[in-house]
Amino acid sequence: MDKISIIVPCYNEEKSLPLFYEELIKNTNKFENVEFEFIFVNDGSKDNTLTYIKNLNKTDSRIKFISFSRNFGKESAIYAGLENATGDFVTLMDADLQDPPALLLEMYKAVTEENYDAVGTRRTTRKGEPIIRSFFARMFYKIINKMSNIEMVDGARDYIFMKRIVVDSILSLKEYNRYSKGLFSFVGFNVKWIEYENIQRVAGETKWSFWKLFAYALEGITAFSTTPLILASIIGLLFCIISFVLIIAIIIKTMLLGDPTSGWPSLVCIIFMVSGIQLFSLGIIGQYLSKTYLEVKKRPIYIIKEKNI
Repeated sequence: MDKISIIVPCYNEEKSLPLFYEELIKNTNKFENVEFEFIFVNDGSKDNTLTYIKNLNKTDSRIKFISFSRNFGKESAIYAGLENATGDFVTLMDADLQDPPALLLEMYKAVTEENYDAVGTRRTTRKGEPIIRSFFARMFYKIINKMSNIEMVDGARDYIFMKRIVVDSILSLKEYNRYSKGLFSFVGFNVKWIEYENIQRVAGETKWSFWKLFAYALEGITAFSTTPLILASIIGLLFCIISFVLIIAIIIKTMLLGDPTSGWPSLVCIIFMVSGIQLFSLGIIGQYLSKTYLEVKKRPIYIIKEKNI
């Protein structure tokens, strides 16, 4: 009998969980000769998320939970779930029902009958999202795919159904700064993609603000590409060449025409521009240096306060 582990990261999902659990049970009941375990990872929620999960466990022994000592972030919750999952197959789902449980059976059949190693999901539309947020999301995927050696699918969700070999490969990547979409692409394997239209949250509010998503995008770029460092070097070299050419031009002009260089406003503008380029380049280097600093500390990715696994 196959065993499927379903990992559900939760942060203040008290309102969504009842609806999610109802939909989850309705769709897992469609399976035959398959055993399930549901691993809810409470990522330092401040509402009654953990209490609700514990109450579910009293009536459904398949419910397992891991509760962090504080909010470590979704990436840490995903990693904790993968480390504790015991199933032959493992999948990740959000508790807000933006990852439809109705796709589970199709994903399972694709892996077991069509010989895929994993099945991923991607949104074909971003209906309901702010226009500016959708624009920058699309731009991010275009940029990262040009910068990185691995391909990241536009609209890809963390909702991915994996064989044990894929899970073990992801767990072998022990880095502290984690970007799961990139890690899933990095390990490779034979992946089938299922497309669906964007689904709104059933309850509660999104935890991802524009700036959190921007920081997450930077995480992805610095984790899977060194192109920004090369770009900073190219810009520096370009400005050195321009400066050298301008110096030669000024010397020749002064010798031939006797016209001294004048105009401090233009000089100030040039100084400001060059200084801005220098700070921009230092910022890029600082991003990579900060990631290295966090990695060498070897701090735990998460800390568990309590669990029933």
